[in-house]
Amino acid sequence: MSQLKQIHAHTLRATSTTNPHTLFLHSRILHFSSLADINYAFRVFNQIENPNSFMWNTLLRACARSSQREEQAMLLYCRMLADGVAMPDQYTFPFVLRACAYLFALSEGKQAHANAVKLGFDSDVYINNSLIHLYASCGRLELAKKVFEKMRERSVVSWNVMIDSFVRAGEFETALKLFGEMQKMFEPDGYTMQSIINACAGLGALYFGMWAHAYVLRKCDGGLANDVLINSSLIDMYFKCGSLEIAQQVFDRMPKRDVSTWNYMILGFAMHGQAEAALKYFERLVKRETFAPNSITFVGVLSACNHRGMVNEGRKFFEMMVNKYRIEPRLEHYGCLADLLARAGFIYEALNLVTTMPMKPDIVIWRSLLDACSKQHASVELSEEVARQILESTGGLGGVSSGVYVLLSRVYASASRWNDVGSIRKLMTDDGVVKEPGCSLIEIDGVTHEFFAGDISHPRSREIYRVLDVERIAIAFGLLSLNPGVPIRIFKNLRICNDCHKVTKLICKIFNMEIIMRDRARFHHFRDGICSCMDYW
Repeated sequence: MSQLKQIHAHTLRATSTTNPHTLFLHSRILHFSSLADINYAFRVFNQIENPNSFMWNTLLRACARSSQREEQAMLLYCRMLADGVAMPDQYTFPFVLRACAYLFALSEGKQAHANAVKLGFDSDVYINNSLIHLYASCGRLELAKKVFEKMRERSVVSWNVMIDSFVRAGEFETALKLFGEMQKMFEPDGYTMQSIINACAGLGALYFGMWAHAYVLRKCDGGLANDVLINSSLIDMYFKCGSLEIAQQVFDRMPKRDVSTWNYMILGFAMHGQAEAALKYFERLVKRETFAPNSITFVGVLSACNHRGMVNEGRKFFEMMVNKYRIEPRLEHYGCLADLLARAGFIYEALNLVTTMPMKPDIVIWRSLLDACSKQHASVELSEEVARQILESTGGLGGVSSGVYVLLSRVYASASRWNDVGSIRKLMTDDGVVKEPGCSLIEIDGVTHEFFAGDISHPRSREIYRVLDVERIAIAFGLLSLNPGVPIRIFKNLRICNDCHKVTKLICKIFNMEIIMRDRARFHHFRDGICSCMDYW
């Protein structure tokens, strides 16, 4: 910058503002200064009479790429329109739309979209890719898809931005279907494969995830197999599919790692209830001088303590995070510690933590406390107070999920207050609250099969129901379909109930099978009549 400023000073002394070459010189000075010092670039820009589109775009790009100047990019675009001398071109809109996406400024983005169409840029592939990203970022996938379907020309980036948008929205099956269509026209790149691996993690689709891993190793750019982001996504995917051994293999073979890679290992073991392994990786991380643990690291550490009821260790790590590493606790950290304390029987300590923390507790924290109250047989008065807090945080019964009603009725039932149980059930009926149906998924040879309670829609229903006397539906289908010795992997949309937990322990012992079950909160590994959670979940 010091050398650039000398050149700039020389041009101001040696050239005339009427010289046609001066405008070109200033545009280059503006370009280079925008890469290093945006404030100086603005001062240069403000001294230029009638800046052209290139100059406006140069400054727009610098603002749109800065993590704190997106709003300035939008204001600059408005100033450009008001100035009326230089018209926006096809290079202007991607920068403006990028800024709108990061600010979730849907209304302003729509206005920029309309202006791009009016100026005849509606078929530009780069602008359309930016529009897909904008609408997806703002949660309007239907508009993103509409833009995509109207595109006359699509690039690999166009497909990647659609696919990635559906993955981020949790619509994993749609993302995989789009990937299948993309393969007919384009070879996927590293960005595509990372999105697909994340989709497999969300679905628990181990078969497809292993195919994606093999594809990266065989077909993609050689350096991609060692890419930190790709390998970190693979670790996350294998953990979420219940394959801990392969996750460890990927980690061990990585030539380079970052703190996120370590976090995936800690979080992965934590969700499987293997607290000792999670804490071992934490110890290995802190012994390294290259990385320091961050906020997400301690979410993993506290989760590991939570899943094993390690109260003293949880308190110690929370204090370590605050005092040694100077990390300001977030809602997730308080939530983990509160849940750990409450489920271990320290409900009043948990309640004190929640009511004194610097931010407002959300419904997830209050619901975990109510769940702990029901399991620890806390006083009805305390449970009612927690339920009241839930109602206040959601604005009344209308915003409460069915799970809260169920928990509260369980509290009343344990206290033999049957009239109150009846009142809760009546409230559910009056408010139209329907209990979320339990759903179990099992993947066989790359095909995901979905089962609901009492389901008879599956083509092999008759076979399944022949063994239903001793099974649950998805487990029965796994026993019918998988070879002996192959673990049965079940994915549930709700937390596993006591009855299912007891039955699954019995089944794994009778049939000498390993059953790996992922519910809404964690993994359970059933083997030899024992669950890895040690009946603590």
